Amino acid sequence: MPTKIDFKNPAATSSMIVEKDNQIYLVKRKHPPYVGMWALPGGFLECDKECLEVAAKRELKEETHLIARIEDLELLCVNSSPTRDPRGHVIDHLYIVKKYSGIPKAGDDAGELRLFPLDNLPQIAFDHGEVLEKYKIWRLKNAR
Repeated sequence: MPTKIDFKNPAATSSMIVEKDNQIYLVKRKHPPYVGMWALPGGFLECDKECLEVAAKRELKEETHLIARIEDLELLCVNSSPTRDPRGHVIDHLYIVKKYSGIPKAGDDAGELRLFPLDNLPQIAFDHGEVLEKYKIWRLKNAR
């Protein structure tokens, strides 16, 4: 008889890159980890309730009051380092929001919402600085 293997599963998050006039929206975190630091808007997938794209739309609306359709999201990358989040192993799925509507305003667990120039970003929580470097490369490739 085969041995049963118990798996410990990581959590999943969706984070969004939202650009306006060559600047990126960042949220100031109100809750641990990284209280007071800037990060991309995003949050945890509601397990057994939604897919990653729906989580991305929900978190975008909750944290920024901006609205996007699933077809306006493009997956940039997936970051899965087991040490990227001090709360435990969290796999982050980073989406580019190519089109959105609404009036930007901090909400939910975002203490503040602000635009930052891509070439003058503050210190950023998690591995989001690394993600934005990937985004800059993506922008150059897609500018043609």
